[in-house]
Amino acid sequence: MTSMVLTIFHFLIVLLFIILISTNHVTCNTITITTTQRFKQAPKFYNSPNCATLQFSQPTDTCSDDAVHVAMTLDIKYLRGSMAAILSVLQHSSCPENTIFHFVTAASKSYSSTVTLNNTLSNSFPYLKFQIYPFNDDAVSGFISTSIRSALDCPLNYARNYMANLLPTCVNKIVYLDSDLILVDDIAKLAATNLRNDAVLAAPEYCNANFSNYFTPTFWSNPSLSLTFASRKPCYFNTGVMVIHLERWRAGNYKRMRIYELGSLPPFLLVFAGKIVPVDHRWNQHGLGGDNFRGLCRDLHPGPVSLLHWSGKGKPWARLDANRPCPLDVLWAPYDLLETPFAFEA
Repeated sequence: MTSMVLTIFHFLIVLLFIILISTNHVTCNTITITTTQRFKQAPKFYNSPNCATLQFSQPTDTCSDDAVHVAMTLDIKYLRGSMAAILSVLQHSSCPENTIFHFVTAASKSYSSTVTLNNTLSNSFPYLKFQIYPFNDDAVSGFISTSIRSALDCPLNYARNYMANLLPTCVNKIVYLDSDLILVDDIAKLAATNLRNDAVLAAPEYCNANFSNYFTPTFWSNPSLSLTFASRKPCYFNTGVMVIHLERWRAGNYKRMRIYELGSLPPFLLVFAGKIVPVDHRWNQHGLGGDNFRGLCRDLHPGPVSLLHWSGKGKPWARLDANRPCPLDVLWAPYDLLETPFAFEA
């Protein structure tokens, strides 16, 4: 992409920001769990014989081109889901010891919150190689207007837009994962996605979705904005599962994307839709949490399954706790590391 085209993209994005931005201050709904949640220690998973041996300059080093780098946001509210997701990644990996996790947390939270998250990870996954990075969520919290589901209004939900800035420059490629999913396949297969033709991002595309719904009538009626998609064939893609080439992202200066009333997805659609590498749908069987209003039960999409994603209002742990699970929630339950009050040692 030439510098002229990049300049045009940046101008359009900033202009869209001016038209659509809302200055209502929004805070995340909080949940009282903190130190009352206790998680079991996960078993250690070992590399298969054909795995590469990672070389690090020091014990805290997380830079290696031979590793699979996984990025996730991490907070108290969705910690139970995150723990299950981490376990599923390790359990199905052929080289689990070569998987490095990069967790982004809200900088506005208290120090004790960060310590709790770090201790929980270390206690349940004592062999896990990971780093935690603070995200300045206060910088975006004033630019998020109320949406159809309060969880989507959390500033940390927008941290995925800033991964290229938050993670070390030595990390060139990541698999970004939401906290409400589990893998049942080797993540190395997803990480090996060929980002051909200098593509920045790869994700499963869903071209039957109504793409126009993600932008306002003001956007589509303004030629200087809607022509952003000229000569492109944009499709909806869910940003809960993405392979991102951070080095190319940094080179393209995509950090200039803005947050506006349509949520964290449209900035990705605006810049990347029609320009991403498509990934097989098996890697994001999304929507299992139902819609954003009622969270009704849903079935899997046709075809094979490598990743189950409870995007939407209904989360499997909440429905299981309420004794009102959906049929597919039982597939999440084996990865739940939460210690219940009635648990006992075998």
